[in-house]
Amino acid sequence: MPSTNVFSSWFPHTTTPFIASAPMFGTATASLVAAVSNAGGFGFLGGGYDFSTTSGQIPALSAELTNTRILLKIQDPKAPVPVGVGFLTFNTDGFLENAIPVIAAHRPAAVWLFAPKSRAQHASLIPALKTAGAEWNLKVFVQVGTVAAAREAAEDGASALVAQGVDAGGHQWAQGAGIVSLVPEVADMLAREFSGKEIPILAAGGIMDGRGVAAALVLGADGVVMGTRFIATEETATPAATKERYVASSDGGVSTIKSTVHDDIQGTALWPPPYNGRAIIGASYQDFTNGVSIEDNIAKYKNAGEGDLSRKILWAGSGVGLIRSVLSAKDVVVQSQKEAKEILGRVNRVLL
Repeated sequence: MPSTNVFSSWFPHTTTPFIASAPMFGTATASLVAAVSNAGGFGFLGGGYDFSTTSGQIPALSAELTNTRILLKIQDPKAPVPVGVGFLTFNTDGFLENAIPVIAAHRPAAVWLFAPKSRAQHASLIPALKTAGAEWNLKVFVQVGTVAAAREAAEDGASALVAQGVDAGGHQWAQGAGIVSLVPEVADMLAREFSGKEIPILAAGGIMDGRGVAAALVLGADGVVMGTRFIATEETATPAATKERYVASSDGGVSTIKSTVHDDIQGTALWPPPYNGRAIIGASYQDFTNGVSIEDNIAKYKNAGEGDLSRKILWAGSGVGLIRSVLSAKDVVVQSQKEAKEILGRVNRVLL
């Protein structure tokens, strides 16, 4: 059924409820985002965080956008590509000079920004992106984890907000709330302080199926983002054994943990102090809690065999225990939408 909310006017290919796949760097590649968008969802490519002239991430993104256009069979070079690109913005040096030309050349329908060191970074990038993408009405999504950050993003001109709760996998605010309170409070703030603007909200964090989608809509979101659930899909390049590790996980509230230690161990300690990351608890984190030094932990991580998943950092949300099997991206989108509609219809009938 065609979407009837704000996202349908922005992205006519999408169906309801609106489901986006998160821009997981290294995981959200052309094969995944094209499959999500072909299924009526909205896929975000992981665009990276190094915008320097010598960065390999910029040409890699250009290649992924080209592949996405091919997979979606879009032949008109002037036609926007119905996917988005997500960027990490803790270091925006070179973004205007090197990232924006790639966006202008490939015309993705949206850009997602997350994790600036200072507000000034997004305050300058958002209008620059909108100007560069004015010809095809580029939308700028900003990921937030607090009401204060949501207010700043709205003031800076964000087209939409991604309200990420602390149940999310991967990186997020170290201190924050789950979507049960975050989404309604952000929605109330927007209604009170930005009543003249249409700024939709996507809920992110712990959503794995139609039940989470339905709950997010009831909380006031206009759609949802799924990250962890899409890792365990057929279209990602994630090794099969790793996907099965996600399927085998249970009781995600205690089998995952938020920490900066994961980044310290795998050498990705690039994140500003407000952020940490949620991952499945493995041998490395267990050693850390048992007093093993970071140096020794790093050595064990580096010396682990290729097939040894016990020390691999597996970013995952607390809903990971709800993943029962590896599905196609299409099945994740379609089944979640169908389940959400059935739930909301059932609730509506009960209340009549």
